[in-house]
Amino acid sequence: MSMGPTLLSVEGLTKSYGGVHAVRGVSFELRAGEILALIGPNGAGKSTCFDMLNGQNMPDSGRITILGEETVGQKPRAIWRLGVGRTFQITATFPTMTVRENVQVALVSYRHQLFNLWSSTPNFAREEAGRLLDLVGMGAYAERPCGELAYGDLKRLELAVALANQPKLLLMDEPTAGMAPRERIDLMRLTATIAREQSIGVLFTEHDMDVVFEHADRILVLNRGSLIAEGSPEEVRGNAQVRAIYLGEGLVYDARHRDGAHA
Repeated sequence: MSMGPTLLSVEGLTKSYGGVHAVRGVSFELRAGEILALIGPNGAGKSTCFDMLNGQNMPDSGRITILGEETVGQKPRAIWRLGVGRTFQITATFPTMTVRENVQVALVSYRHQLFNLWSSTPNFAREEAGRLLDLVGMGAYAERPCGELAYGDLKRLELAVALANQPKLLLMDEPTAGMAPRERIDLMRLTATIAREQSIGVLFTEHDMDVVFEHADRILVLNRGSLIAEGSPEEVRGNAQVRAIYLGEGLVYDARHRDGAHA
């Protein structure tokens, strides 16, 4: 598969807390249209790595270049405005607002405007919000309060919100956490389709190996803060060190699981 230009370049990223090395000299690149998975056991350093990429945490050393700009020291909002979307393990929406209004808030924020529910501002970008909701399969729920949505639908809404700033890079920290198996596959299939159609680079963490091996073009494996393996799903599946860390669980995957096991 042909990939576009480099969107994200990470060199020697390091972070310690006291004597604990959360991330140790991690380096990798992500290209436009590429789906890159970051996996590892609990405590491997995945979330710490994500927080540094997003500007929520300052690395002790290393360089992060996003869309050609060095971002170490920049705040999350500045990084977001560069064209970086982000979804989180725990979905954050405004439950009393409608589904459409949640997307409108993101659109208004991206365009430096103030959002006032009691004025005509909710009409701002109404059609654009509708297009984003249609894109993620949530158009029929546009006028429903978020508090009424099922969890899987909230995750789709979160994806629409993450796409509001027209990102070139999408960071997804355990995007399918808490979802049913079928919903997990469907959400990542949708994300991969959008990413490839719009040349968005996606970096995601995930515990569900079915999701990882079905959708990732490449996989990075962290263990105790260090990057121990990198390659295609086939290369990572066959890596003896990776299999030892996972004790063979979750990495025994073949094409028979892709559709039939989750239908």
